[in-house]
Amino acid sequence: MVHMAFDPHHLRQIRKKRGISQEQLSVEIGISRPTYFQIEKGERELTITEAQKIADIFGMTLEDFLGGKDAHVSLPDLPSQKKVKAEKSDMRINIPQEKMEKFREILLYILLKIGAKPNVGETVIYKILYFIDFDFYEKYEEQLMGLKYIKNHHGPSPVGFTKVVQQMEAEGDLVRVKSKYFQYDQKKYVPRREPDLSGVSSQELRHIDAELARLSDMNAAQIREFSHEDVPWKVHKMGELLDYEYVFYRESPYSMRSYDNDPL
Repeated sequence: MVHMAFDPHHLRQIRKKRGISQEQLSVEIGISRPTYFQIEKGERELTITEAQKIADIFGMTLEDFLGGKDAHVSLPDLPSQKKVKAEKSDMRINIPQEKMEKFREILLYILLKIGAKPNVGETVIYKILYFIDFDFYEKYEEQLMGLKYIKNHHGPSPVGFTKVVQQMEAEGDLVRVKSKYFQYDQKKYVPRREPDLSGVSSQELRHIDAELARLSDMNAAQIREFSHEDVPWKVHKMGELLDYEYVFYRESPYSMRSYDNDPL
């Protein structure tokens, strides 16, 4: 086994920059995907042969690969996050236009499915959006809605959500109402039209439905506490953007990928 200093996160970053999936790379070096996943999590070392194959695939020398170098890739320092200020002026909508319409339709779909439940207010919606996005990224290494989330005391919160909802309300897509859930004030959203899901794939819709079935019976306190134990929330400071890459360091019950039963 290789006993030189080796950074599994560096391997993952180079692989992502090269546009190579875990499955593709595992096939190229002759190991199963579950075994490769253990390597990226730092739970298994590389053999010299495996390390050399990976270096060759990336077009690097073995020494540069093991030393964490890559002349072709500029790697960010993952734990270093930009602070997101709390002022409203800084809460810009950082959602690509092609994702914006998709998010609006998915939000309407979520509200149509579970919005009438007495426990589902704005806080529950925030957390469900977070788990939909981050769980999908862990499963498929692709973004579903493209939302950015910050860490606050109540759990992950989507940046720009309020402004999007204001636009949707102005256009007659939904209406905001205030209600009570036991002794607590609650903000709810009521859809005023059917969602257009033509831009949502069947895979994405199945994922959303599964998340709603799993999470929509939780009240605000329950889902807040649940989100506080998820790795992407735990590793960041208050006010920081949550990095999607941390989903690959999850453990049960948060991890969405069952590698032990993976046929590869």
